Order: sequence, then structure tokens, then C-alpha cells
Amino acid sequence: MIKSLLFVGVGGQGIILASKILTEGLVKYGYDVKMSEVHGMAQRGGSVTTQVRFGEKVYSPLIGDGEADVIVSFEKLEAARWIKYLKKGGTLVVNDYEIYPQSVLVGQETYPDNIIEKLKKTVENVVVFNAAQVAENLGNIKAQNIVLLGALIKALGVENLDWEAVIKENLPAKMHELNINALKEGMKLSK
Repeated sequence: MIKSLLFVGVGGQGIILASKILTEGLVKYGYDVKMSEVHGMAQRGGSVTTQVRFGEKVYSPLIGDGEADVIVSFEKLEAARWIKYLKKGGTLVVNDYEIYPQSVLVGQETYPDNIIEKLKKTVENVVVFNAAQVAENLGNIKAQNIVLLGALIKALGVENLDWEAVIKENLPAKMHELNINALKEGMKLSK
């Protein structure tokens, strides 16, 4: 069985790093894994997406409309933007966090209200929490990506791997304790 995961968010939120850590962990788990990333305007606050597919044998990392088993959204408006990729019965993990797009910042549009409520009406399995706040409480908001990664790992049921070792292989030593704590908090927040 192949699982398809879509990470969505805004440039600077650590989406690619979280995807890379997940991918490396899944490879250690023995899965065939394919990953693709899109971050064209990421440095200007644009959308960033990564697609990760894993299973016994995966031929392509690409996920079509209605094919993602899980979407992890690092920003709630991005969840609404990409929800069409989630399959029926899939899981949506949402960071209840706002980053205003340029059109909102210059006053051309307003940030939509009640995004989480609207998502809950259309998706049965929604995991929502403010990963940015959790990370900030741990000492650094930049660890929000690892909080979300922890929630995803728990939702996928692959928490038995030594994810702390994978984090240590991908981050500098001074960031280990923060990110390991972030991973544990994310796992606690998931179903």
C-alpha cells in the first residue's frame, strides 16, 4: 500500500526540512520513498509544497487531486487552498496559524474568516492545533515544523522508529533538544 502525503505552507516555515526528515526516517523504516518540492516564490512569502509518497514500491512522488492520504498544512489558508488534493476519508493536520499573503498586506483583500470551521465541515478527520504557539512555548517558533512533523508521524502510525536520531542527523547539535521536544509535543497533539 502506498501512502501519499502533501505538505503545504509558506516560505520560511521549514516545510522542506520537515519533509526531508520524514523521508529519511521512512527510508530507515524500509519503505521506498519519493519526494518532490515546489518553492518558486518561497523567499517572498509564497506557497511551498512538498509531496511525499511511500510504500513497498513507489514510481512517482506526484499526487493528484483527491489522492493525498494526509495533508499537513503549516498555515490555515494554505489548507483551504490545497484541500482538493485530500482523498475522501483522508486526514488533514492544520497549524492554526495565520500568515497574511501579499494581497492582504497591501489591503487588496481580507484574510478569510472561519477557515478551520469551514474545513471541519468538509473533512471528517481534522487535527488542529497552533504549532507555532507550541514551538514558541518550547523556546523557538521555528520548531513549529517539527511539532507538525510529530503530529504527522503519530497519525501515520510510524512513531516506533528512532526519530530523535533522524533529527540529530539533520540539525545542528544546538537545535537537538528543542526539536526533539517539539517532536514529542506534536505526537501528543495528534490522534
